[in-house]
Amino acid sequence: QIQGTIFPAPNFNPIMDAQLLGGALQGISCEKDVLIDILTQRCNSQRLMIAEAYRDMYGRNLITDLKENLSHHFKEVMVGLMYPPASYDAHELWHALKGVDTEEKCLIDILASRSNTEIFQMKEAYLMQYNNDLQQDIDSETSGHFRDTLMNLAQGTRMEGYADPATAAQDAMILWEACQQKTSEHKNMLQMILCNKSYQQLWMVFQEFQNISGQDIVDAINECYDGYFQELLVAIVLCVRDKPSYFAYRLYNAIHDFGFHNKTVIRILIARSEIDLMNIRQRYKERYGKSLFHDIKHFASGHYESALLAICAGDAEDY
Repeated sequence: QIQGTIFPAPNFNPIMDAQLLGGALQGISCEKDVLIDILTQRCNSQRLMIAEAYRDMYGRNLITDLKENLSHHFKEVMVGLMYPPASYDAHELWHALKGVDTEEKCLIDILASRSNTEIFQMKEAYLMQYNNDLQQDIDSETSGHFRDTLMNLAQGTRMEGYADPATAAQDAMILWEACQQKTSEHKNMLQMILCNKSYQQLWMVFQEFQNISGQDIVDAINECYDGYFQELLVAIVLCVRDKPSYFAYRLYNAIHDFGFHNKTVIRILIARSEIDLMNIRQRYKERYGKSLFHDIKHFASGHYESALLAICAGDAEDY
């Protein structure tokens, strides 16, 4: 059972919440605990209703007020919570593409893991927010087979729910050849299969691949390819197998490999909070022995730490 950590608050009163937020933001010193208590304990649709009530009450935009009163990573968390999911994805992709350096790992995390519907909504949000076409921006800011694969994913044309055992062995053969030959044409066929076949189909293809080659598909990709193209292909495979495990792995790396890569941690916690963050927490603990709650507590501090922990929704025994 797939489960998030943030649910709709019972006895929800957007007007009262807006009033409390107004008080917390308008005072001499900003009452950050109030912001955390409200914004991390309401689901996204409730937060949007609070923003509307806030605008009616104060004639001001809640996101603007949060940006003006907060700073650093704590600001990123609080502001991030105020975007609808598709807008948040669009916001993250825009910054990943248009920042000083392209943030390839952000592009991989989002595009390798979203459903057709999520991709469609994200592209619409991107166009509305930035007056740009997401696919055109990917085309101009990335290159090579990495770009081709991202472009394919961004079409959102993956088959859904369909599986054909008869073609699974053929697809597996094509993947195996692509890992042997590594020509441009083989790379194209590789990404076409991984980007367009249904998850159910790919499960069977990976099984057949193992039978044909005696090797796990991830190991084969890692051996044959490198760079962001290889990372993207592996991300797709891992998301097909188990998205919570993929995000647990990404969080662990973001916390331990780069000395806490804040942006990645914030993005995953917010984006998955109402989808599967509870499952991600379970996978994290099973796989790495320490809880996500423990590791965040170890690396973050202050109100920033409190906000992340509230979204993560662990408790004392998790520590």
